Amino acid sequence: MASVPSLASSVEQRVSDALASALPEAGAADPLLRRSDRADFQANGILALAKKAKANPRELATTVVEGIPTGDLIQEIEVSGPGFLNITITDRAIVETLAARAADDRLGVPLSPTAGTTVIDYAQPNVAKEMHVGHLRSAVIGAAMVEILEFTGETVVRRHHIGDWGTQFGMLIQYLLEHPHELDHKSGEEVSGEEAMSNLNRLYKASRALFDSDEEFKTRARARVVDLQAGEPETLALWQRFVDESKIYFYSVFNKLDMDIQDPDVVGESGYNDMLVETCKLLEDSGVAVRSNGALCVFFDEYKGPDGNPTPLIVQKSDGGFGYAATDLSAIRDRVGALKADTLIYVVDARQSLHFKMVFETARRAGWLTEDTKAVQLAFGTVLGKDGKPFKTREGETVRLVDLLDEAIDRAAAVVREKAQDLSESEIAERAVQVGIGAVKYADLSTSAARDYKFDLDQMVSLTGDTSVYLQYAYARIQSILRKAGDAKPAARPELALAPSERALGLHLDGFGELLGEAASEYAPHKLAAYLYQLASLYTTFYSECPVLKAETPEQVENRLFLCDFTARTLSKGMSLLGIRTPEKL
Repeated sequence: MASVPSLASSVEQRVSDALASALPEAGAADPLLRRSDRADFQANGILALAKKAKANPRELATTVVEGIPTGDLIQEIEVSGPGFLNITITDRAIVETLAARAADDRLGVPLSPTAGTTVIDYAQPNVAKEMHVGHLRSAVIGAAMVEILEFTGETVVRRHHIGDWGTQFGMLIQYLLEHPHELDHKSGEEVSGEEAMSNLNRLYKASRALFDSDEEFKTRARARVVDLQAGEPETLALWQRFVDESKIYFYSVFNKLDMDIQDPDVVGESGYNDMLVETCKLLEDSGVAVRSNGALCVFFDEYKGPDGNPTPLIVQKSDGGFGYAATDLSAIRDRVGALKADTLIYVVDARQSLHFKMVFETARRAGWLTEDTKAVQLAFGTVLGKDGKPFKTREGETVRLVDLLDEAIDRAAAVVREKAQDLSESEIAERAVQVGIGAVKYADLSTSAARDYKFDLDQMVSLTGDTSVYLQYAYARIQSILRKAGDAKPAARPELALAPSERALGLHLDGFGELLGEAASEYAPHKLAAYLYQLASLYTTFYSECPVLKAETPEQVENRLFLCDFTARTLSKGMSLLGIRTPEKL
C-alpha cells in the first residue's frame, strides 16, 4: 500500500503553497511547522521571510491565512503575535488520516526516498574472553539501529568485528598444542555457553600462568604467533577451535539478549588479514602514510600529544606487525569496495573517538571514502553503577554480562508474579524474560547513546516512569480491552467529535513516521524510545478520561476501540524496532 501523508506534511504543504502565492519571490519556502500547545501546530517561518522581503510580518501572515482553505483538513487558523500561525486540525481529518494509515502493516510509514546501503559494525566481543557489561551498549544500540534503518528501506549489512587475532593467541595455541584435550567435548554432547566459557577461562589462566613462569614456553608461544600470522595449517586449525568454542558462548549470550546474530555476519579482525600488506602499500605509495622510526604512520596537524607534537596513526609497527588501524582501514576498503556501502556506522565506545577520526580521515585522503560515502562513529558512553562510577562488582571486578541479564530476569519475575492474575508459572517465567531483557535494553536505548547512564535494576523494572515495563503494560492493557470487547470491533468513525485526550493521542500517533525518519537519519534510537513513552502516557490519559467499552454510543465504542488498536500496533511496532517484546498478557 502507498504511504499516507501525515497531517503535519499535509498542513505544511498548504501553508507553503499559500506562502508561495503571497510572496512569489520567496520561491519554495519552509513554513517551519511545529507541534504547539496553543493549537495543534504553529508555523513560525513567516517572520524570517517577511524580514527578507522587507514586508510587515503580521500583514504577510494575514495574507497567507486568506489563501489557505479550511473546513476539511484545517478547522481554524489564527494569526498570533508578530506573525505566527496557530493551526487547529479538524477531528475528521485526524480520524480519516489514522484510518488510512491503519490499513497496512507499515502503519502508513513511507520508505525513505534516499535509501542506500549501510554497513553497521556492532556487537564486537573478543575470542576466548568473557563478555562483560561494557559489551552491552554496542550490541543493544547496534541491533536497534539495524531494525530502524531496515524499516525505513535501507539495505543493511551487519558486521560483528570480533577480536579474534593478536599475540595472545600464540600463548593459547601453544598451550593447547601441548595439552591437546583441553577443549574436547564428550561425543554427541551439546555444550552450553557457560561450559564453553568455563573451558576457555580455565585454559587461558593455565596458559597465562605457564607463560609468566616458564621462559622456554614463552619463547615457543612467541614463535607460534609467527606461525599463526604465516598461516601455518596446524596453528590455524587450533586457532579455529578457539574461535568456534567462543562462538558457542557468544551466541548463548546474544540469544539471552534476544538478538539474532548470524555466522556470515561475524567477520573479525582475521577476516582482513589478506588485505593488510596491500593496504599499507597503497597508503605508502600514495604518500598518505610515511615511515617514521621504522613505523608506517599517518600524521595530522590537528591531533597533537601532550608534548605538542602531532599524534600519528600507526598503521604498521617498526617490527613489521600491524596495528588496529591497518585492520580498520582494510575493513573500510572491503565495505565500500566489495559490499558497495555508501554509509558505514561504527557502534563503538566514545573513548575510541580519536582513533576513528584518524582512521576516517586517512581513508578520505586515500580516496576510499568519497563524497558519495560517509563513515560515522555512533559513539556511546559508559554504563555506571548507582553510585555514578563505572559499573563494577563489590570486589571491584567488571560485571559479567550473563550475571547482569539473569538478575534482570529474576527482578522482572517478581514484578510479573505480583501483578499476574491469570498466568501459569511457565507463562510467568516466559514474561519475566521478555520484561527483564526489555527493561535492560530500554534503559540503554532511552538514553542518548553519547551519554553515560546509571544501571539501576530497581528503576528499570518499575511499573511507573519511563521504563519498558510501563510500555509493555500499556500494550497488555489494550489487548485486554480488545479481548473484552465481544462483538464490538475497532472501526474509525470520522463523523464523531473527539475529546481533548482523543485528539492528543491521535495527533501523536500521526507523527510516528516522521519520528522514525528522524531517528534513522540521526542514528538516535533514544528518540523512538521517547516517542513510545509519550504515546503510552497519552494513552493512559485517554484511558482514564474516555470510557471505551462503556462509551455513550456503539459508534463511539468502535471509534475508541480503533484508537486503542492503532495505539497497540504502534507500540508493538516501535518496541520491536528497539528489540523489545510486547506480551499480550501481563
